Amino acid sequence: MIKVAVCGALGRMGTIIIKMIDEDPELEFVGGIDLRSGVVLDCPVVESAKMDSFLKEVQPDCLIDFTVASASVRNIQVAASNGVALVVGTTGFSDEDELKIKKATEGSVPIVKTTNFSVGVNIFWQLIRHAAALLPDYDCEVIEAHHRYKKDAPSGTARTIISILEEEMGSREKQYGRVGMTERGNEIGVHVIRGGDIVGDHSVMFSGNFETIELSHRAYDRSVFARGAIRAAKWVPGQPAGIYTMKEVLGLDSKL
Repeated sequence: MIKVAVCGALGRMGTIIIKMIDEDPELEFVGGIDLRSGVVLDCPVVESAKMDSFLKEVQPDCLIDFTVASASVRNIQVAASNGVALVVGTTGFSDEDELKIKKATEGSVPIVKTTNFSVGVNIFWQLIRHAAALLPDYDCEVIEAHHRYKKDAPSGTARTIISILEEEMGSREKQYGRVGMTERGNEIGVHVIRGGDIVGDHSVMFSGNFETIELSHRAYDRSVFARGAIRAAKWVPGQPAGIYTMKEVLGLDSKL
C-alpha cells in the first residue's frame, strides 16, 4: 500500500485526487496540507506552516502537489528534505523557481513534474513533435483556452507545446496575439482564451500553401489530470532520485 499525502487538499483538484486515492486499492490517503486546517476522510489536513512536522509524523511515500507556484516551491523543498517522493502538476514556475526545485530534489528524491498529467495530452505532445519534424517550413499557431480563474498565461501545456515546436523546427520568435498591421514572420503565434469553466483546450495549426493540418486536445473534466497524477503516484516511489515526466511513467519514447 502506497501512502499518499496531498497539497491543496481542500481545493478543486485536491478534492478530486483524494477521492481517486480513496477508491484505489493500491493507495492510502494519509492526510493533506492546505492554507487552512481541516479533516478529509478522517485524516488531518494541516496548515502549510506545519507541513514539516506533519510529514515527519505520517511519513508518506508520495506527496501530490497541484497548488500555485509560490506555494509549490516550498512544498517541494520541505518534501524533499523529508525524503518524500513527489508528483507535481503545478504550473507557472519562473526560471528561479525551477532552479530551486532542481536544487531541492537533485540527488535527494524522485519527482514526476509535468505541465499536464492527462494521458491524452502526453500522446498529443508526441504527435505534435512528429508533425513538427515533418513540417519544418510550415507556419505554426498555438491556441489555448481555460476557465476564467486560471492565472498563468499561456498555460503550462501551451509552453510545453512551444518548446516541442522549437526543438523540432528551430528557435522562432513568439507572437502573443496580433493587432494592427502585423505581417507574419518566422514566428510561432500564441493565442490565449480565458472564460467560463473551460477545463482546457489546446490546438496547434501547421499551415503551408493550400493546406492546414490541425492537431487538438480538449479536456472535458479535471479528473483526466487527476488520473494521470494517480498513475504517477504509483510509479514514482522507489525510483532513483531525479526529475521525471509522464513520458517515463507511460513508457513513451521521446520521439515517435
